[in-house]
Amino acid sequence: MTELKSDLLRLLTERGYVHQMTDAAALDALAAKQVVPGYIGFDPTAPSLHVGSLVQIMLLRRLQQTGHKPIVLMGGGTGKIGDPSFKDEARKLLAEDGINANVASIKRIFERFLTFGDGPSDAIMLDNAEWLDRLEYIPFLREVGQHFSVNRMLSFDSVKLRLDREQSLSFLEFNYMILQAYDFRELSQRAGCRLQMGGSDQWGNIVNGVELTRRMDGVEVFGVTTPLITTADGGKMGKTMAGAVWLHEDQLPHFDYWQFWRNTDDRDVGRFLRLFTDLPLDEIARLEALDGAEINEAKKILANEATAMCRGRAAADEAAETARRTFEEGASGAALPTFAASGAVPLVDALVGLGFCASKGEARRLIKQGGARVGGEKVSDEAATVTPGAEPLRISAGKKHHGLLVAG
Repeated sequence: MTELKSDLLRLLTERGYVHQMTDAAALDALAAKQVVPGYIGFDPTAPSLHVGSLVQIMLLRRLQQTGHKPIVLMGGGTGKIGDPSFKDEARKLLAEDGINANVASIKRIFERFLTFGDGPSDAIMLDNAEWLDRLEYIPFLREVGQHFSVNRMLSFDSVKLRLDREQSLSFLEFNYMILQAYDFRELSQRAGCRLQMGGSDQWGNIVNGVELTRRMDGVEVFGVTTPLITTADGGKMGKTMAGAVWLHEDQLPHFDYWQFWRNTDDRDVGRFLRLFTDLPLDEIARLEALDGAEINEAKKILANEATAMCRGRAAADEAAETARRTFEEGASGAALPTFAASGAVPLVDALVGLGFCASKGEARRLIKQGGARVGGEKVSDEAATVTPGAEPLRISAGKKHHGLLVAG
């Protein structure tokens, strides 16, 4: 591509957000001359989003930082179907009350990353239930359905994956891509939206929306997708042995969130600093050039900045101090996860209760392999018990996961 004219595409490219774009030159020209409203949709399948959604949230933040208008689209309508893209099986359908409760809970997250209001570049939040719930089936099929080729829909990788594995794809799910395309057209009409962004698994859905809006309204709109974010060891971003890394503090303590970032692989530090913090690029270049033990300082900065953005600076400072006291002084920090017991309990129960192991069998394997410590001492007896005392007892799984056994 020739030299970029817009701050938006320059920033997204420099920081590593761009995987694919529709008509990059035209989008660049548009973003250089006017405010571009852009949206990303989020289906409310749980009360909180997790780290796997953070790249998309940061995309909206970058949009606003470069003077454009973020639109957060909550999938109160599409959430009643569930996105089948690259899923092995259909999602469990949620009741309407559950969807509404999740929407209300998730809204809180975005207020930490975006500025909402009535200004030209202030973020707004919409819910596609507002228009999807009112659609009449036959008129919708006549007006919108005629623009979709089933042959082409079957050719998208997200659909082929399920069919190639001979896994059921319900007609309900098959409609999802049509409804998402309709969302883009609706947002174009309601809010002047010109851009849809999403993960690489959304490319087919986004292209459908671009084409539908052009065919029905003659309006040129654009799409941008991000690369799939995997860790240097090939794992999926945001997956740990304790489960999903939730953005809400009521589903994951501040310390655990901070520690997730602190545990970043050396090879991922620079990339994650570019994607998940606002640090200047020259400072990131300096930090990612550190090696040996010094790279740990860069990881602490990553943890501090990512946690401050999501949980607030006070939470980041508290978690950093807990880590310092726990790892450098050997003390027990108040922000560590806790497991309460009224008396002696098997160590395997404590490891499961702290979220370090998914099952007792996994906990026994951890102990057998020498990965469990109680009060800093390695425990190799799979039948060992632990007893809470007047002071919290520190229990560790490997070098990176620490919690406290407390009386309760």
